[in-house]
Amino acid sequence: MGTMQSFSERRARLLSAIHPGVLVLFSTPTAIRNNDVEHEYRQSSDLFYLSGFDEPETVLVLSSVAEKEKFVLFVRPRDPERETWDGRRAGVEGAMKDFGADAAYPIGELAQRLPELLLGVPELHYSLGRHREQDDVLLAALEGARRRGRRGAVYPTRVVDAEVKLHELRLFKTPDELNIMRRAAAISGEAHLAAMKSAKPGMNEWEIDALFRGIFRQRGCERPAYEPIVGSGVNATILHYRKNNRVMQDGELLLIDAGCELDYYASDVTRTFPVNGRFTAEQRALYEIVLAAQERAIEKAKVGATLDEVHLASAEEITRGLIELGLVEGPFEDAMKEQRYKTFYMHKCSHWLGMDVHDVGAYYRGGQGRPLEPGMVLTVEPGIYVAESATGGAERYRGIGIRIEDDVLVTDSGNEVLTAHIPRTVDAVERACQA
Repeated sequence: MGTMQSFSERRARLLSAIHPGVLVLFSTPTAIRNNDVEHEYRQSSDLFYLSGFDEPETVLVLSSVAEKEKFVLFVRPRDPERETWDGRRAGVEGAMKDFGADAAYPIGELAQRLPELLLGVPELHYSLGRHREQDDVLLAALEGARRRGRRGAVYPTRVVDAEVKLHELRLFKTPDELNIMRRAAAISGEAHLAAMKSAKPGMNEWEIDALFRGIFRQRGCERPAYEPIVGSGVNATILHYRKNNRVMQDGELLLIDAGCELDYYASDVTRTFPVNGRFTAEQRALYEIVLAAQERAIEKAKVGATLDEVHLASAEEITRGLIELGLVEGPFEDAMKEQRYKTFYMHKCSHWLGMDVHDVGAYYRGGQGRPLEPGMVLTVEPGIYVAESATGGAERYRGIGIRIEDDVLVTDSGNEVLTAHIPRTVDAVERACQA
């Protein structure tokens, strides 16, 4: 987890970016699973990024013009009775002592105090439209500040989406963040390697699902970064397969898309391997195409390239391979122009990675693809998916789904593949499966 110093540095950078303004963030609301049972709680990534505070019913206020109370938290007060049921709360004192707030107040005082905190600044940074109840609280406070403005006080007359500046900061990872992401990548790699060694014909997909969840928890991770995809046979052709409940058969591939969340940072890894430890000729042919596409895309993922260019590099390599195998009709130029590869490769190659598995940050600026810069982390994940109903030259490859995904940090000198230690080549994968 980040230190108080790292959270303080993030707030300082954001305060400089929003000056002269005030930012307001609400915590993620709790959600009922059924009756009086709640879903597992996870804090808003934005609020956690700036504070490290992970309790519900929290509001964070950052003011770039306040002299003393630049960082204010509204939190649940200590309550011995409720803490017996739900666990210890930081309370007002803990919010200041343990999380560095300049001031902290009970959440019940928000309506009274928030209008005062909006005074003296011309600009409010808040993301309207995300949550109606939170909007109502914020707009009531803004109206309270406006009433005082009629008596001469300065109050916000402009409302700016809080995500504009904040998500730009989150897009560029600091050394502290990258250290966590490298650890998350190592843990995810350990789980993928264990799966390669463990999977056998006759096992159920949920056994591998459980293996991942167990390793993640044993290594101190809060949770998977997303629901694991453990798809054997034709299930590997379902991009967001979730059931994970089929018995794996001899001669099939197993596609696993699973990564851990460590200290609120995600890893995102996919490996595809033969359940019995040996690729068939058809599986190997498609796998080599996907691997070549990924290697070319990773080579492209350097300073100055855009995610569209990274995707194009993978699509070109996949198109060449599919033409050679007879799954796509050539010539190459026509196939690319008509995007014929989309029958078998229908998703994009990359997305940002960070606190969210599909992390924040703009992909385009001014209608143009955004060039990659040092400190950005992205996934590179090409795939080929041949439906059970495929006809023509694709018939012999029916029901084969392959994706290879790694996490890539853009650096000044090129890139660093955070997950490079996980077996990827055909020979390395087969050795891992047979270990």
